[in-house]
Amino acid sequence: MVDFLIGVFLATLITSLFTTRLYRLLFWYSLNSLTLGLLALSISKELDDTAMLITGIATIVLKALVIPYTLKYLSQKFHLIRQITPEIKVQYAVIFIPAILVFTFYLAEPITLMIHNHTNYVAVSISSLFLSLLLMMEHKNIAPKIVGFLSMENALFLLGITATNGMPMLVELGIFFDLMMAIVVINLLFHREGLKNA
Repeated sequence: MVDFLIGVFLATLITSLFTTRLYRLLFWYSLNSLTLGLLALSISKELDDTAMLITGIATIVLKALVIPYTLKYLSQKFHLIRQITPEIKVQYAVIFIPAILVFTFYLAEPITLMIHNHTNYVAVSISSLFLSLLLMMEHKNIAPKIVGFLSMENALFLLGITATNGMPMLVELGIFFDLMMAIVVINLLFHREGLKNA
């Protein structure tokens, strides 16, 4: 089950790199976050970790439902451009993505030697970080950059729960607090982008 969820997590992130519509991008981010939440719930069941269970539920509610809805509402409110054509051409992206995946598996090899379980998950987490960075770089519009930033936070969260078999609750609360602060900043950026388009 965990392997399947990891695969879906990576697949949704790769699909979002080829998305040319804002609402579809928000859908793929929502599905990515839902997968992450289900993954946290699955690991919490394996470890019998109540804190991870709470984190999984909070991830599904906040990242899979609240944040995508908020971003969609803000994009409608400020009349943002829904067409988000990537700056990197498809034929180059098809080359970049496998290259990133192969590179990160080699990059993660020294780290995986120190970890006895979930070694492939660490490599997938690191590759997700680079793919999220690519998502931020390939768009000029503010909305895809924000989704790329949030996807990067998802990748870091995935790295934390797979590499350490769960994170301390204090760290998880800190991440969610940072995320809430990011939403405030996102609101300001959307407002600025909306004024620019007006």
